[in-house]
Amino acid sequence: MIKIIFEDNHLLVVEKPVNMPVCPDDSKDLDLLTALKDYLKEKYQKPGNVYLGLVHRLDRPVGGVLVFAKTSKAAARLSDSLRKNLFKKTYLAVVCGQAKNRSQLQDYLIKDSSANRVSVTTKEQGRLAILDYSLIKTRDDLSLVEIDLQTGRSHQIRVQMANASLPLWGDQRYNPQSIKGQQIALYASRLSFPHPITKETVSFTCYPTGGKIWSYFD
Repeated sequence: MIKIIFEDNHLLVVEKPVNMPVCPDDSKDLDLLTALKDYLKEKYQKPGNVYLGLVHRLDRPVGGVLVFAKTSKAAARLSDSLRKNLFKKTYLAVVCGQAKNRSQLQDYLIKDSSANRVSVTTKEQGRLAILDYSLIKTRDDLSLVEIDLQTGRSHQIRVQMANASLPLWGDQRYNPQSIKGQQIALYASRLSFPHPITKETVSFTCYPTGGKIWSYFD
């Protein structure tokens, strides 16, 4: 069951389940976009295809707040807000190591699409990636941090934190110390953006539940 956080005539804001793809992929697993179209079709008894605009994404292993557009007009305006950097995205993460109280990371990233892997490179080759993080709590050699994205690059948080010697706990791709089967400790906890019709800033929040790594910091 997918948790609906907010819904009006223009928006559908949900909590993406962990390990669920946002849209159809080679795995053929049920994806969030398809599941939500089915939800709308059943709720409103709509015949034929249901429109639902995909505005932004989360990596498959990552759960948290995600917004979809229920009309093409809303989709176009949300996409424009995204391009203008008017979306504010905040994440919770558990990283391996002792994080500073507060820090900003700036790197240039390049993506190898064939390997689906991102790496830090030179200014000439990559795209600028910026994030700010603040320490919430430290326990043993792990740190719970809040991360505010200033740019929206693929795998940005995972790569930048690993490059800062603070790899995400359970990150099978960028943390060589992770153990097979661990679930990456990254969660999209808050999303703010201008409503596509009213233009007022709306904000939605949810928190990770379940998983020993999150309860470790309770």
